[in-house]
Amino acid sequence: MDINPAQLRVIEIIEYENKSFTLDEIPDSAAVELYEKYKTQVDIEFPTYTTRNRWKLKAKGWVGYIPVTPELHLKINPKVPIQNLFGMLEYAYNLKGFRFLEGLMDCESLEDFYNNLAHILADKILERCRKGLYRTYLPKTQQLSYVRGRLDVQQIIQKPWNVKLKCNYEEHTADVKENQILAWTLYIIGRSSLCSERVSPTIRKAYHALQGLVTLQPCSAEDCIARQYNRLNEDYELLHNFCRFFLENSSPSYEIGNYKTLPFIVDMGHLYEFFVAEWLKKNTPQGYFFKQQYTTEISQNRQFIIDLLLCDAATGKAIAVLDTKYKALEQAVNTDIHQMISYANTTKCSQAFLIYPKDLTQPLDIKSDEIRVRSLTFSLDDNLDRAGQTFLKNLFLFLELI
Repeated sequence: MDINPAQLRVIEIIEYENKSFTLDEIPDSAAVELYEKYKTQVDIEFPTYTTRNRWKLKAKGWVGYIPVTPELHLKINPKVPIQNLFGMLEYAYNLKGFRFLEGLMDCESLEDFYNNLAHILADKILERCRKGLYRTYLPKTQQLSYVRGRLDVQQIIQKPWNVKLKCNYEEHTADVKENQILAWTLYIIGRSSLCSERVSPTIRKAYHALQGLVTLQPCSAEDCIARQYNRLNEDYELLHNFCRFFLENSSPSYEIGNYKTLPFIVDMGHLYEFFVAEWLKKNTPQGYFFKQQYTTEISQNRQFIIDLLLCDAATGKAIAVLDTKYKALEQAVNTDIHQMISYANTTKCSQAFLIYPKDLTQPLDIKSDEIRVRSLTFSLDDNLDRAGQTFLKNLFLFLELI
């Protein structure tokens, strides 16, 4: 059922900030839908005497757009400036350095951000379609009335009455995973409710350009990672990086019944983790390097996955363990501290750091046996590169490496 735009209500909140709404602003059915299907993303308190008979919502480190019901949509705005949200995306998804992205720095809202990224992806796909889609040879078996490739002689002997010949051959086709990722991503974007009247025609045009050549197959963000590229499809790496962003944050795995729109919700904790890791990877001072998502076995069936491990380039020895925490806190929580002590013990490091996007009201600096755990800030409020250099300077001062 189509909803008249005049009947659609959009309510807005800001991540990590409480906001209350009157009883008539959120229908009971929408509140139940939000509670049952999006409790990971949003805390919701139902009207009671203690809430003064109002709804209370609080986003838990997620930003984006959720079509809760056809009549009610929820927009979660980031605390981070939109320009810095894009800057994080550049590093996290390896888009840094592409000049056609510069216009995104003028985005003023989450909708602008989404629309501009979608428009760039669609334009790039159309450009590739004009050049010709990447094709490769795929093995195929088919019953044919003529000979193609290699005949299945065994079948001819067993079923001589069959006028159709079983042939094994290779087909030069564009219906390969590289292009299926593009088609599925455009399909997901087209089902979002964020595309403007300016962008929607380009999305449809790019999608139709792939139709007939590429089968619509569900793809995941993981399909975009660690793919092999060659001189014939090297430009697909950028396209797949874009697709990975949309597929990670516009997942149809969220059950929304028969609604035509899909949620677009970004896990800011993951984005912050990826951003910090990629920024440090590209800006580490000479003589040192960072290992990302470092896995260490602690028993037969148990392992730790550490966000970052700072190592000496000459010896390979681990110097410090680091973990990002995208949390709105006054002080570090005990579970995080114990986690860092365990990481340090496992990697034989004496230095451990918890990284936050804002200064803690009560900075952390404790020592447990020979292990020292401290807090550091990689701020998202100002210029990201300046914030990164400040972070590195403080880290190396703490470690007495400068």
